[in-house]
Amino acid sequence: MKAARTHGRGGPEQIFYEDAPLPEVRRGDVLVQVRATGITPTELTWDETYQNADGAPRIPSIPGHEVSGMVEGVAADVTDFRIGDEVYGLADFPRDGAAAEFAAVRSINLALKPRGIPHAQAAALPLSALTAWQGLFEHAHLAAGQSVLIHGGAGGVGSLAVQLAHWRGARVVATASASDTAFVHSLGADFVIDYHAMLFEDTLRDIDVVLDTIGGETRRRSWRVLRKGGVLVTLVSPIPIGEAEQNSVRGIFFIVSGNRGQLDQISALVDSGRLKPVIAEVLPLARAREAFEHGAAKHAPGKIVLQIAA
Repeated sequence: MKAARTHGRGGPEQIFYEDAPLPEVRRGDVLVQVRATGITPTELTWDETYQNADGAPRIPSIPGHEVSGMVEGVAADVTDFRIGDEVYGLADFPRDGAAAEFAAVRSINLALKPRGIPHAQAAALPLSALTAWQGLFEHAHLAAGQSVLIHGGAGGVGSLAVQLAHWRGARVVATASASDTAFVHSLGADFVIDYHAMLFEDTLRDIDVVLDTIGGETRRRSWRVLRKGGVLVTLVSPIPIGEAEQNSVRGIFFIVSGNRGQLDQISALVDSGRLKPVIAEVLPLARAREAFEHGAAKHAPGKIVLQIAA
């Protein structure tokens, strides 16, 4: 099969479009004929991109863990999908991903894809939508009537988090650049702060939930906008011990995981028109290196997707 493979730790310059062996189908796996995959530029910095779950090196390796495609085959113990089913999902990080013509994905990490959108749009959802869902609802327990500040409201995760929080009935505040404020409003944000023009901590108080997709100084400044007992959920890095407690709030760092039940709910929201994937750019698999270069430098809203087959 054809695949985009990285030949060593580093940046996009390590990615090559080349022939690769078909993936090994293990117990519990589905072999997916990949139609599209969403990329995450930071995955080139993850240890899991270059090693297996047991720590053994995996070079060359295939990035791209958001997959949408058709079931080509199943392991003998898999009974929940049939050949020809259209599926989407999140491939495990310590395995080869979906920037290839075929990918082996654990059955429990897949769901039937939303019926009303093409594969290129479905591939933009699994990592970003699951991250937003788990951050807002599993970890922060965001409820109707609460307020939430979403940093990076035009980004891959942020654009979906704004929509999900609006659907849940929360009062949604988001940060974005001036060029993206109208777009983020259109997603359902009640108030959008241009982070170049205004310090969010000078304006906001008593926020129930902060979803941090930026980290660093943005996270540190976010403690002061939360109400006592509020919660900050960050996707970026672990929170130093005691930092949240000093501010009388809770702090949570988590890494997204595959979840078929949540993907099913996401599919239902997409098919009902309440959730829309946001695409920055679609490029063919052969231009994977360019896609990662664009992803590292891009400022356009949404996700970059590699189209593998029509």
